[in-house]
Amino acid sequence: MKLDFDKMGGLLPAIIQDATTSKVLMLGFMNPEALAKTEETGKVTFFSRTKNRLWTKGEESGNFLNVVSIVEDCDQDTLLIKVNPVGPVCHTGADTCFNEKNSEDILFLRYLQDFIDCRHKEMPEGSYTTSLFNSGVGRMAQKVGEEAVETVIEAMACNDERLLYEASDLIYHLIVLLTSKGYRLEDLAIELKKRHK
Repeated sequence: MKLDFDKMGGLLPAIIQDATTSKVLMLGFMNPEALAKTEETGKVTFFSRTKNRLWTKGEESGNFLNVVSIVEDCDQDTLLIKVNPVGPVCHTGADTCFNEKNSEDILFLRYLQDFIDCRHKEMPEGSYTTSLFNSGVGRMAQKVGEEAVETVIEAMACNDERLLYEASDLIYHLIVLLTSKGYRLEDLAIELKKRHK
C-alpha cells in the first residue's frame, strides 16, 4: 500500500467494520507506526490523539479487534479495516461507537451451516446430525420431505407457532442434505441470485 499520510498531518482515518455483519464499529486514526503494529500483531492499533501515543484497542478491556483485512480507499488517504471484534467495541459497553447493535439474526444460518459442516467432518458419536449422515441420502431426503409436509399442514391449519417450528426443522434437514451432497446454503443463495435477474 502506498498511503498518503501527509494529507492529514501524518494520520489516516481508519474505518473499522465487522467482517461478518458489515456494521461499522468505530473510527480511529493511524500513523505509519500504528498501521505497522496492526499488521504485525493482527490486532488494531491506533494513534491516540488525546494520549499522544500508540493505543491497541482492547489493551485494557480485552475487547480486541482482530484484523481480517486492510484496504485503502481510492485516494489512498483512508483505510477500511475489517475485523472480528472480541466483545463490545465502545468504551460505553455498546456494540459499536454509534450505539448500534452488531448482530443480524439471519447470520445464525451461516453459523448453523458451519456447525453442520463440522458434524459432517468429525461425525461425533451420539449426535443426531451424525445419525442423519450415517443414514444415507435416501433417508435424509425423506426427512426433508416429511418436514416439508408438516410445514404445509401447519400453514394450512393457520397455526403460526407450529408453522415456524416445522419450517425450522425443514431448513435444518435441508442443510444436512445439502451438506451431504457437498453444497452449502451459499450455493442456494447463488442460484436464487441468478434467478432474480
